[in-house]
Amino acid sequence: MTRIDYLREQVARAERLAKAILDQQTSERLQAFAAECRAELQVLNLKPAA
Repeated sequence: MTRIDYLREQVARAERLAKAILDQQTSERLQAFAAECRAELQVLNLKPAA
């Protein structure tokens, strides 16, 4: 599994859990984690392949 695949999977999981969980603080943390993963994905997608 590549880093990009891993990050995409983490985004999907975090968003799914954030929607299902009732605790507001945990939901916000999951959404923040998903945003961090998305930001890293954007950086990785902009880098030229080595």
